[in-house]
Amino acid sequence: MLSPALVLGASFAYLTLLFAVAWWGDRRAAQGRSVIGNAWVYALSMAVYCTAWTYFGSVGRAASGGVWFLPIYLGPMLAMVLAWSVVRKMIRIARTYRLTSIADFVASRYGKSPLLAGLVTLITVVGIVPYIALQLKAVAGGYALMTTPLGEPLLAAPALWRDSTLYVALALAGFTMVFGTRHLDSTERHEGMVLAIAFESVVKLVAFLAVGVFVTWGLFGGPADLFERAAAVPELRQLLRLEQGRSFPYAQWFALTMLSMLSVIFLPRQFQVMVVENVDESHLKRAAWAFPAYLLLINLFVLPIALGGLLYFSAGGMNADSFVLSLPLAGGQSALALIAFVGGLSAATGMVIVEAIAVSTMVCNDLVMPLLLRWPRWSRAGDLTGLLLAIRRAAIVAILLLGYLYYHLAGEAYALVSIGLISFAAVAQFAPAMLGGMYWQGGTRNGALAGLAAGFAVWAYTLMLPSLAKSGWLPDTFLRDGIGGIALLRPEQLFGLGGLDNLTHSLFWSLLANVGAYVVMSLAHRPTARELSQALLFVEVFGAAGQGSAATAPVFWRGRARVEDLRALAARFLGEAKARELFERHARELGLADVSQLQPDGRLVHRVETQLAGAIGSASARVMVASTVEEDTLGLDDVMRIVDEASQLRAYSRQLEEQQASLRRATDELRAANEKLQGLDRLKDDFMSSVTHELRTPLTSIRALAELMRDEADMPEAQRQQFMTIIVGETERLSRLVNQVLDMAKIESGHATWIDDDVDLVALAGHAAQTLAELMRERGITLQLDLPAEPLPTLRADPDRLLQVLLNLLSNAAKFTPAGAGRIVLTVRGDAQGATVTVADNGPGVPAHEQALVFEKFRQGGDGLNRPQGTGLGLPICRQIVEHYGGRIWLRSDPGQGATFGYTLPWTAAAAGGMVPTMNTMQETAHEPQDTDRR
Repeated sequence: MLSPALVLGASFAYLTLLFAVAWWGDRRAAQGRSVIGNAWVYALSMAVYCTAWTYFGSVGRAASGGVWFLPIYLGPMLAMVLAWSVVRKMIRIARTYRLTSIADFVASRYGKSPLLAGLVTLITVVGIVPYIALQLKAVAGGYALMTTPLGEPLLAAPALWRDSTLYVALALAGFTMVFGTRHLDSTERHEGMVLAIAFESVVKLVAFLAVGVFVTWGLFGGPADLFERAAAVPELRQLLRLEQGRSFPYAQWFALTMLSMLSVIFLPRQFQVMVVENVDESHLKRAAWAFPAYLLLINLFVLPIALGGLLYFSAGGMNADSFVLSLPLAGGQSALALIAFVGGLSAATGMVIVEAIAVSTMVCNDLVMPLLLRWPRWSRAGDLTGLLLAIRRAAIVAILLLGYLYYHLAGEAYALVSIGLISFAAVAQFAPAMLGGMYWQGGTRNGALAGLAAGFAVWAYTLMLPSLAKSGWLPDTFLRDGIGGIALLRPEQLFGLGGLDNLTHSLFWSLLANVGAYVVMSLAHRPTARELSQALLFVEVFGAAGQGSAATAPVFWRGRARVEDLRALAARFLGEAKARELFERHARELGLADVSQLQPDGRLVHRVETQLAGAIGSASARVMVASTVEEDTLGLDDVMRIVDEASQLRAYSRQLEEQQASLRRATDELRAANEKLQGLDRLKDDFMSSVTHELRTPLTSIRALAELMRDEADMPEAQRQQFMTIIVGETERLSRLVNQVLDMAKIESGHATWIDDDVDLVALAGHAAQTLAELMRERGITLQLDLPAEPLPTLRADPDRLLQVLLNLLSNAAKFTPAGAGRIVLTVRGDAQGATVTVADNGPGVPAHEQALVFEKFRQGGDGLNRPQGTGLGLPICRQIVEHYGGRIWLRSDPGQGATFGYTLPWTAAAAGGMVPTMNTMQETAHEPQDTDRR
């Protein structure tokens, strides 16, 4: 055991640290350097879902049911993975219309009904008080265990003034008041509080993992040893095999999973951190996987700790809810036990703080404010901001004291998990009204009221009253006979439905009654104009009516108002400074010079009402605005006309956006085309430079040699013959260059002549080899022919053109094979579709980045120093000829391993080409290879 002074000192030291963290977060926010504008902080703040129930109760549930504690955490994981879009829509709606709580959300959707807001608040208070009691019970039980010798009975609760749990509750109330009610507008984020919650999430996770590691590897020899020893005990083996002995165990599994899915979205504290405190919708994308990962981590050692406690203390030797603390104490790890206690305190305080803020806002806005505004004294009072803050602070204290009272009166009758499930089932009653309100325009106020009332009544009868009976507040006969002794009205077997546990039974009947009443009443009566207008704003918040912001949403208001009255109204609930800022900002957004130019139109009225909704709730804001202005009653036709006008404006806006997008696309296309033209222009310049150089070189040689022969009359005959041979060769080279350029131009313009005849590709390949035999011999290149044994069908094509292709490919290969060791293979093959010709060499190959360019004109391969002579038109001409006959030319090459050029021609080649009657300028050079220069 530890001394009470040490445990209390550590507890209050931790709370002091929590104060410091929250103060630092608020200070950073005041300096404009927000800490919570981070997706990780947002995800960690969502871990407020993991309360003392998770920290202590999950171990207790695992000790009695094995892995049956998992549905409580599988549900939130599934909800975040599958239903994160629902949360995103809630965030968008709440931010657009400045909604601050579950009650505000539901009331605003159904015509801003004060009655509906009050009902939701009452359900919340009744359902959440047991959950707050759970946290206080966990803290009190942990403190008693830490300060009592292990194995001895825990001391009874002391008198109120000596009960440390009471002082912890009051300390939490003080923290919540300081950091949760520092300003009136609840849509202004509580940055310090959110940072403190994220910090607590880290503390409780680290503490719980530390205990899990100690139990698994400190008290036992690892997971394998722990589970082997548990399997050797019959009672524990039953847990591991999931033998529950119930009629419908999987019905409970499904019910718990669905209940936890609903709770993680509709619990007031989850709504506060996920929706109200959200800084950026995009943070939800990371939280959608980070929060489930957190749940996985914090539950990683639940079963090992439960099994370790059952093995260490033997069955029934210690309360399973306390294994997280008792195992470190039993193992002599007092420091670890103290850390674990602080982790449990962190889990409890995080929930209490956020829940108190959320519920106090609902109590103030939806219970107290409507009553105050009925009194003439307060309805005509001046600045009410101080009063409203005082009400919220008083509500925080009252809520925590109610939780403390419930803990003393009923907390000992239930385990931690049982208390938590009662609260979960209560908040699940919000699901039909909220989900229906977000996705069904036909939902009405009467339907929501009927559904909530029916569901809450069945919940109270089948779950809440039995808990009071088990606590001794109701006679035992109530559980056996129900009300009036009617067997069909037994709370745990309503209408004779048996075989289910009490939670599944209650959840089934309460949600059935809730959904049934909601749908039937909504269908029985048409929605009013105000209900329909709010339905359009909520259901279509991303599009048709909402547009995602209050500034662009349709305004469903017609009437007369005065700017002075609206400003005075805003000052009463927001304060003079914020009211002045509100009107000045509205004037700036309209492009006006000052506030005096504002007109009291529907947009201004809507703006004031939305701002007031953030301070006093949407229902109360509606009442106050209606008391200040003269409002014309809108009918359904008016609402639909406003929506239609907004739709037309949106359509026009979309057209403008589409036109702008088209202009941007056209501009981008023009820019790309210009860049392409500039690139082609550069290629043309390079080409012309290359051609000029190629033409100048033979001309220079011819001129120089001719001048020598003219000036040297007595030149030896042998030398003169040598010069003449060079001149003839250069002349032929010059002719080839000129003809090559002309060929390309004529082929592309369609003026080339094609004389088709029967072509034997095998004979043509032999002819090409003989033509280049001397060239190959001079360069020391081996040319191998790989021809088919059987004759191939003849092609109908221009033989000179096809020979030109072969000569170009062979001469191209000869240029790049190594002198003296070159090897070229010319292959001809045929099949049912056509003929294929390939030329493979053992040269350096073609780099990957050049392979797509070798068949383009104006392109030459090789680097700047080793690029061969030529215009680079040989391969493009080959491509034009092959494609003229319906074929395809291609290249395969791995750098350093040679290159293979080839082409395929269909047997019906002539049909693809056709005859263009013009002069054949290529016949004179058909048997001469073109310059290709592809590498």
